[in-house]
Amino acid sequence: MRHLLATAAACALTAVSIVTAHAHATLEKAEAAPGSYKAVIRIPHGCDGQPTETVRVEVPEGYIGVKPQPKAGWDLVIESGDYAHPYKLHGRDVSAGPRVVTWSGGALQDAHYDEFVLSGTLAGVEAGQSLFFKTLQLCADGKVAWDQVPAAGQDPHALDHPAPGLTILAAGGGQGGHAMNHGAAAAGDAVTAGDIEIASAWARAMLSGQKAAGAYLTVTNKGGAADRLLGGSSPAAGKVEVHTMEVVDDVMTMRPVEGGLEIPAGGTVELKPGSYHVMFMDVAKPFAEGDTVPVTLRFEKAGEVELSLPVRVVKGAGQNHGHGHKD
Repeated sequence: MRHLLATAAACALTAVSIVTAHAHATLEKAEAAPGSYKAVIRIPHGCDGQPTETVRVEVPEGYIGVKPQPKAGWDLVIESGDYAHPYKLHGRDVSAGPRVVTWSGGALQDAHYDEFVLSGTLAGVEAGQSLFFKTLQLCADGKVAWDQVPAAGQDPHALDHPAPGLTILAAGGGQGGHAMNHGAAAAGDAVTAGDIEIASAWARAMLSGQKAAGAYLTVTNKGGAADRLLGGSSPAAGKVEVHTMEVVDDVMTMRPVEGGLEIPAGGTVELKPGSYHVMFMDVAKPFAEGDTVPVTLRFEKAGEVELSLPVRVVKGAGQNHGHGHKD
């Protein structure tokens, strides 16, 4: 009996701890190195039992080129403004960009949880620095403001309504348990995750009305064991898969790579037009030359790698890459 009571008490304490851990608005990844970063803001509950109808997020200084992810059933408004000083973004100077993002018109029930996503670049930041994403929830008759910033040396857990905080790691530092360099993966740049190195990554520009586009890169495995590229995700597409192209009965066809694309130990695999490639599907807005496309690739052993792909037009191509078109 005592054992049962002790076990029940331990379970109750664990349950309370879980509730407490999710009681505040938080970031899914609270540490990141300079470069590409996806801010996933978790909203854990409503306003005293009421559903949340609006979520407003202030974009902190040092997080630039932000693009929010739309949510079905919610209206999206972006308020732009000047940065404190110019930044370099993909080789050009930028002095303004999104500063406040608001999702409204939804109905996130008090008993439910949801995520609100921003994609951007951490620039002009240093290791050990903290950025805070001040977040406001609005309900029919109330609000919850997650906007308290801890003083120097203060434990943010001591605050009643702490703003979701991000700690900057040293360049090349890890995120999510894997060492990686989060710089934008423009052509010629290399991004690493564990034993995997990715270089020469880019995405193909699309025609108006197209819903799918290919992306290409070179993957090198510097480890002693094979790894697999399983797929990925992107706020710019409904689905991201690894595909291959082959000729069957004189017809070029594309299909997913079942089980992922093997990257052999000590080997290099080139994803290129007419062969293996990363396929973006259900793209809401066609990729245009000069844009950059955020994507998180997922490896079996190396984990997740965040990239920012420059969009290019293939010279002399009659059609852009997509299902139903020859490459």
